[in-house]
Amino acid sequence: MELMIEALSEGGQATSSNAYCINGQPGDFYNCSRETTHRISADYGKTNLLRLVNSVQNTNMYFAIANHSLTVVGLDGAYIKPLVTRYIMITPGQSMDILVTADQPLGEYYIILSPFFDGQADDFDHSIASAIFQYSGNYTYTGLPAYPSDFPGWEDKQPATFFVKQLRSLNSAEHPIDVPKDNEITTRMFITIEVGLRHCPNDSCAGPLGDRLAAALNNISFANPSVDVLQAYYNNITGYYTADFPDLPPVGFNFTSDDLGTANVTMVDKGTKVKVLNYNASVEIILQGTDVMNSAETHPMHLHGFRFYVVGLGEGNFDNGTAPETYNLYDPPEMNTVPAPRDGWAVIRFRANNPGKFTGCAHANFTIEKRQINFS
Repeated sequence: MELMIEALSEGGQATSSNAYCINGQPGDFYNCSRETTHRISADYGKTNLLRLVNSVQNTNMYFAIANHSLTVVGLDGAYIKPLVTRYIMITPGQSMDILVTADQPLGEYYIILSPFFDGQADDFDHSIASAIFQYSGNYTYTGLPAYPSDFPGWEDKQPATFFVKQLRSLNSAEHPIDVPKDNEITTRMFITIEVGLRHCPNDSCAGPLGDRLAAALNNISFANPSVDVLQAYYNNITGYYTADFPDLPPVGFNFTSDDLGTANVTMVDKGTKVKVLNYNASVEIILQGTDVMNSAETHPMHLHGFRFYVVGLGEGNFDNGTAPETYNLYDPPEMNTVPAPRDGWAVIRFRANNPGKFTGCAHANFTIEKRQINFS
């Protein structure tokens, strides 16, 4: 938090990490932690449930166990069709339930956690965290643990895209889904994701041109109010937010162009703006990645306190004529965090049936009107 507070106060890039960790330990590939590498004990022939959470600040991660298949069965607290894979890609804030069967010769196998980064800047932590999947029993093992032989590299985008597009809800009689259909949508929003600038007097900030870096949605960077939005809403306290978060960006342009460095697209506004949804509204949000200031990357988009269905993913600028033809409305995955593709788009749908305030990273506030509940 100290580093984040420093970055926010100075307006520049956050300091890069020194290490990634698995259960608090960086692992064998750092000089400081070889004696304390985390180990997971496994009995031959038994299946283990791993509950994996990506709590890395702002990095997508590849994860694998050498010589073992992973079966992903849950995602953000919802069941999915079992997906057998040699690796996973997990984005910040996301959680997965993974089955691993100990079916290899008795020994030790590396668990590897490595960054996936597809942005243009080479300013991320390139290190690799490790743990050890260790078989129990009486055996003699010498040498290093086995290492995954087909693990994706830092900038390998295709494996990440392939993995995410394979995720499917169960959509069974025991675990049905409730994705809003086309004719049920009552609220549509198109939200651009960008990193822009806020002007600093006398070029006094640590960002480009002496200005301040600012994440923005629809060209609005979030201003954290002194009174919580939900508290202000339910107590009718005015002056802490405005209910005018826009359904569209202020101007349209080629969002994925390589030449988006001019002031007319880089300078963003700041405010505490809220989108108020009617209770039980059927909502569709198109999340459009942009390359403003050459900052495009696959980025997590999260709704705090909510889950949604990811009905579509694609590259380039969203095309309202062709993109809907690719939607999966039969068994889309139910998530609370989606990796929005670099220079691409993701489409989510949900029913606004949980009254309260929920927030989407990088901060758009949504409020669902409270319904009247009668008890008998």
